[in-house]
Amino acid sequence: MTDDAQPAPATELDASLERYLDHLAERGLSDNTLEAYRRDLERYVSFLASISRTAPGEIAGNDVEAFVDAARSGADGRRPLSESSAARLVAAVRGWHRFLARHGVAVDDATWSVRAPAQPRRLPKAISIEEVDRLLDAAGQGGGPLPARDRALLELLYSTGARISEVVGLDLRDLDRADRRAAVRLATGSAKQRVAPLGRRAVRALDEYLTDSRPLLSVGGPGTDRLALFLNTRGARLSRQSAWAVLRSAAHRAGLIGADGISPHTLRHSFATHMLARGADVRVVQELLGHASVTTTQLYATPQDDALREAYAAAHPHAR
Repeated sequence: MTDDAQPAPATELDASLERYLDHLAERGLSDNTLEAYRRDLERYVSFLASISRTAPGEIAGNDVEAFVDAARSGADGRRPLSESSAARLVAAVRGWHRFLARHGVAVDDATWSVRAPAQPRRLPKAISIEEVDRLLDAAGQGGGPLPARDRALLELLYSTGARISEVVGLDLRDLDRADRRAAVRLATGSAKQRVAPLGRRAVRALDEYLTDSRPLLSVGGPGTDRLALFLNTRGARLSRQSAWAVLRSAAHRAGLIGADGISPHTLRHSFATHMLARGADVRVVQELLGHASVTTTQLYATPQDDALREAYAAAHPHAR
């Protein structure tokens, strides 16, 4: 007997895993993605070994479910996984088992009945009404035609809850500033439109922009867009990227916490959250946002305010 240690013989599972990883490499997956698959699946193989499973044909659906539970709780002796990480793990295991069944290594796909953990729906982020006011005020600061344009742009976004693509796509003809029925026609999709009312502050900002600033931006050259509502300094239609930059710059000037994370969708989320907090019916907000399902809109109705939570804790008999 020599002193050199002999490597332990690979199990059928180990060999099958290497063939699957080679298959993924041939498909052109990146090194980082392949490494993530290897980590997840080696954790799976280690768990299977602990319950005496060494070949693909020995694995049953309840073995996969037991592994997912162990990975989520850390019962397999490793770091517990979050819901999103566990969902990624299940996807890796499913892919391998489909490969095994497709190539005849296993008779059945042991994961067919295994469901990935439901991922929590993240609440949309919103800023307070006071922060919105600071943001809009900051957008209108400075000289020249741009501050009036920027203020009108952000006022319109917050007044309607529109998507940034809908707003930069607006033409002058889509705007109706008539007293008591001021509104804007938004193109939700290629064949869908909706009409959103405009608040007085948005109408005032638009009036100022259209009267004083847009004529200066509409330079009359070959690049001038005579139809677009919002123009850039060359007279062309304002792009989504430029509109995003307008908002980001205003957020920094307003001194908002997390200014780099403020996006056009922040104003959309804030619109919905503030409307529902002040008593608007969820289906009205759904229509204003252009949501296909009320379920999406109901996310904004989830209690987010500390005062609301405190009131609940003080009043509900089972809260504490």
